[in-house]
Amino acid sequence: MKGHFGLKLLALMLCAGAMSAAQAYEGDWKRGRIYYRQVCTACHTAELKKPIAPNDRTQAQWAAYFQADKHGKDTAKLHFSKQYRDSIKAKNAAAAKFAEAPEKDLIEDVKAFLHKSAKDGDAPAGCS
Repeated sequence: MKGHFGLKLLALMLCAGAMSAAQAYEGDWKRGRIYYRQVCTACHTAELKKPIAPNDRTQAQWAAYFQADKHGKDTAKLHFSKQYRDSIKAKNAAAAKFAEAPEKDLIEDVKAFLHKSAKDGDAPAGCS
C-alpha cells in the first residue's frame, strides 16, 4: 500500500513540474522598456530621425505588427536576434546587457511593454 502512495506522489510531482515547465514565458515589461528605448528608439531616431513611440499604436496594432513580422525590408525578429545584438553591442549598452538573453524572451518583454504603453494601454508612453 505504501508503495502505491509513493508512486502516486511521484507521478503528481512529475505532472506539476511538467505543467510549470510548459507554461509560456510571461514578458517583463520593465526589461522590454529598456530594450525598446535603448535599442529600437535609438535606431529609429538615428536612421529615420523620428522615434516610434509606443503610444503611436493601439494594442491590436502592435499585436498585428508582431504577427506580420515585417520591419521595413527585414523581419521584426531580426532586431531581437543574438546576431543583431552582437553587431551593435559595441555602441549600444542595452544590446550588450542583453547579449545572451534568449530572443523569444526579449520579444515577449518588448511586447509586454508595448501592450502596457500602447495608445489604449494601462500606461500610454511616448518617447521623450
